[in-house]
Amino acid sequence: MRATGGPEVLQAVELPIPVPGPGEVLLRTEAIGVNFIEIYFRKGVYKAVLPYTPGSEACGTVEELGPGVSGFEAGEMVASTAVIGSYAEYALVPASQLVKVPDGLAPEKAAAAMLQGMTAHYLSHSTFALKAGHTVLLHAGAGGVGLLLTQMATRIGARVITTVSTPEKAELSREAGASDVILYTEQDFEAEVKRLTAGKGVDVVYDSVGKTTFDKSLNCLHPRGLLALFGASSGAVPPFDLIQLNGKGSLFVTRPTLRHYIATRAELEWRANDVLGWAAKGELKLRTEYIYPLDQAAQAQIDMEARKTTGKILLEP
Repeated sequence: MRATGGPEVLQAVELPIPVPGPGEVLLRTEAIGVNFIEIYFRKGVYKAVLPYTPGSEACGTVEELGPGVSGFEAGEMVASTAVIGSYAEYALVPASQLVKVPDGLAPEKAAAAMLQGMTAHYLSHSTFALKAGHTVLLHAGAGGVGLLLTQMATRIGARVITTVSTPEKAELSREAGASDVILYTEQDFEAEVKRLTAGKGVDVVYDSVGKTTFDKSLNCLHPRGLLALFGASSGAVPPFDLIQLNGKGSLFVTRPTLRHYIATRAELEWRANDVLGWAAKGELKLRTEYIYPLDQAAQAQIDMEARKTTGKILLEP
């Protein structure tokens, strides 16, 4: 990117292979995760110093170790959500943010599991630590995080209610373990949640949509319930008077992000090892049907923004 704007600002160019500095590893990428945050950077919603190579998530092989790096070897398969400019054939990554990929797990699966898998992990294990018997409302149930979070929640024993836009996505959500799926294009999800819970409401709402769902999401919670707003695919939530949380039942709202939930090496390894380990054993199903050549990154973002895809979108050099 030499400018911010539409998908056309993403240009495939030849650049020198970067040299790892102290504490860094040079990664030869094999599968690159595409995430909505890169669209925010492309549009200029989030600021970046231009020219800028987007991306932060990738799986690949260790090509070279920078000074002072230990614990990794050239040729090892590794993955990270902190790859510096991952939309590339080679990229740098801080060794402290790198994890090893279990034997037998393909690069595409490892890349698909990292950011969305650890997001689903912190939401279900930490932001609101689910227990058997809890009831969840999860928006975008057929999205990458949605499908993984549904599996993790049902694994714990929670009941998962999801919202999706099409019958095809509803089927995917059910396959992941959702007990009830609401077609928000045809049904009022607030009314449906109240019907499905006999008026009680849910313990937690996991909301990555934002502007168009926020108010009704609050109305779906029972007293002292929590809304975890972890994205804003429909736009930012307008200014909000906190006194409404009182009137709706002493509710909680949080706006979490992954980096605060992998702030220590121990926490990063806990989440990554759980997610990658479950994926390697086949206990966590990953959808990776949408794989684009690296030079079609713009099309990948177009399709993501248009919600034409399900599961994880990947780029491959």
